[in-house]
Amino acid sequence: MVILPWENQTTIVEFVLRGLSSNQQLNIFLFVMFFVFYVLIVSGNILIVLVLLSQHLHTPMYFFLVNLSFLEICYTSNIVPKMLLIIIAEQKAISVAGCLTQFYFFGSLAATECLLLAVMSYDRYLAICQPLRYPVLMTGPLCIRLAASSWLCCFLLTAITLVLLSRLTFCGPNEIDHFFYDFTPLVHLSCMDTSLTETIAFATSSAVTLVPFLLIAASYSCILFAILRIPSGTGRRKAFSTCSSHLTVATVFYGTLIAMYLVPSANSSQLLRKGFSLLYTILTPMFNPIIYSLRNRDSHGALKMCLSKKPVFLLS
Repeated sequence: MVILPWENQTTIVEFVLRGLSSNQQLNIFLFVMFFVFYVLIVSGNILIVLVLLSQHLHTPMYFFLVNLSFLEICYTSNIVPKMLLIIIAEQKAISVAGCLTQFYFFGSLAATECLLLAVMSYDRYLAICQPLRYPVLMTGPLCIRLAASSWLCCFLLTAITLVLLSRLTFCGPNEIDHFFYDFTPLVHLSCMDTSLTETIAFATSSAVTLVPFLLIAASYSCILFAILRIPSGTGRRKAFSTCSSHLTVATVFYGTLIAMYLVPSANSSQLLRKGFSLLYTILTPMFNPIIYSLRNRDSHGALKMCLSKKPVFLLS
C-alpha cells in the first residue's frame, strides 16, 4: 500500500487567524474604529431599506437597491463580528467547519453583489437608451426573477467550491495571516493536490466577476453614446444623474476587487493585501448608502421625509 506524505501528519481541526496587528494598543484603536464602521454600515443600509420600502419607491432601480443594501448587511455581518473578536478578545481559533461556513457566505455574497450590479446596469441601460419601452421591458416579475436568479446562482456556484474545499485535508501550519477566511490562504494550507479545486474555483469566480464586469462596461458604453446624442446640456445632465450613483458604486467595488486579485502576490506585501480587503469588505459597504442617498434625489427626498416625521406614540 502506498503511504501518502500527509498521512503521517496531524490533521488540522481548527485554523488560527493572525488578524491585523499584534500591537495591543493599536488593536484597541482598530476595534473602536471598525466597531463604529460596522454600526454605520448596518444602520445605514437598514435605513435605506426601510426608507425605500416605506416611502413607496417601488421602481425597479429601488427594488434592486433594496437587495443590494440587504446584501451589504449580510456581507459585513459575516466578516466584521469575527474580526472584532480577533482584535479585542484574541479569539483567533475557529474550527474547519466554521472557517468553510464563513468562506461560503463571503464568496456567495460577493458574487451576488457582482451580478446585482450588472442587473442594475442593465436597468439603467433600458431606462436611458430605451425610455419608451422601459415600462414594458423592465416589469415587476422580471425584476424579481433577475434578483432571485442572482442570489440563487451565486450560492449554488459557491457551493461547488465549498464541496471541493471540504474534501481537502489540511495538515500543514494552521495559521492564516489574514482577518477572514478567503480561498487562496485555505488552499495553500492543504497538503493534497489542489489543482482541480483551484481550476474550478477560478472558472466559477471568473463567471460571476468577469462576465458581470463586461456587461456593466457594455451597458455604460451604450449609455455614454446615448447621452452624447442628447442635444441639450440639461438633458445630458439629467440622464447622467440617473445612473451616476450606480456607476460610482460599481467603479469603487470593481476597482478594489481588481486591485486585490490582479496584483501579483509576489510584488505586494500581505499588509497591502489586507488593506485592499478592508476596502471592499468594510469601506465600500459603508459608502454605498451615502452615495445612493446623497446622489439620488428620490432616495434623498424620501430619507428627509422619513427623518422629518414626528414619532407617533400609541397610548393604551
